[in-house]
Amino acid sequence: MPEPPSPLKGAIWLGIAVASWGALFPVAKRTLPVLDAFFLGSARYALGIVLFVAILWAAEGARALRYGGRLLPAAVFGLVGFCGFNILVWWGLVFTSPEHAAIIMALQSPLTALAVWMARGLRPAPFTLGCVAAAIAGVLVVVTRGDPLHVFAGGSVLGDFLVFLGAVSWVIYTMAGHYFAGWSPLRMTVLTAIPGTVGLVAINVLTIAMGWSALPSLEQVLSVKWQLAYFAVFTVVLGVLGFNNGVKHLGALNAMLMLNLIPVIVFAIEASLGRSFTAVEIGGAAIVICALAANNLYLRRKAARERPPEPERP
Repeated sequence: MPEPPSPLKGAIWLGIAVASWGALFPVAKRTLPVLDAFFLGSARYALGIVLFVAILWAAEGARALRYGGRLLPAAVFGLVGFCGFNILVWWGLVFTSPEHAAIIMALQSPLTALAVWMARGLRPAPFTLGCVAAAIAGVLVVVTRGDPLHVFAGGSVLGDFLVFLGAVSWVIYTMAGHYFAGWSPLRMTVLTAIPGTVGLVAINVLTIAMGWSALPSLEQVLSVKWQLAYFAVFTVVLGVLGFNNGVKHLGALNAMLMLNLIPVIVFAIEASLGRSFTAVEIGGAAIVICALAANNLYLRRKAARERPPEPERP
């Protein structure tokens, strides 16, 4: 018998996800000078996938590790999602700031709405499109600091664009659900992450062979051992489990609403580390967060209105 939804459990699980992911970009930004983007991406999931496989085995048994004829779509979406996100986002973060990355990644929700429109012909409501436009405008304000000419200063436009492509890669991955009907969210995550991890390691080996990156020394790896532990345990395992279980108890809309706290956490972390922000940057971030929250609340009200009334009890 399935476990009934519990708002308290949902809030706790989503709190774990938000806390796990909140420091992702600040920690990664300070790890990249030691480990390049290719090694960081492959190491993060090479460690995390071992824990994930063990959790899936314990939760659903060894049979859950079988693909059952779905290896090809699992490999395609795993490579696009996990390779695209990790390589593009970490590479972009070399050139841009953690707060820019967090704000750009917050666009994944409206980007998903646009992707559904293009792929399935389901046009979002005018209010949602207005919120998408406002969120994109807010991101542009943050990236340019209110001055369009600033986007070409310091090379940050390259980093912001790479992070954006990473966000698009993950949006494509989120569209994969109907290919894996009958699989639990945990099983889908693990069985797509396995080929994604293989791809990340293969790309890292290729970049080393081509001279585009270098294998770090053991001393370098050990110097960021706690960061790697954070990436594997918190951002890969606890973050995903927290989000999936939060969605189970509170629904996707409430889960996405809570994820809007992540850019706030990133800004707070950077401020505590001495980073100063202009009023324009803070204003642009506020526009993005408010637009996403407004659309979430609108969709919740719309879903509540369209839900059929419960039958009266005798």
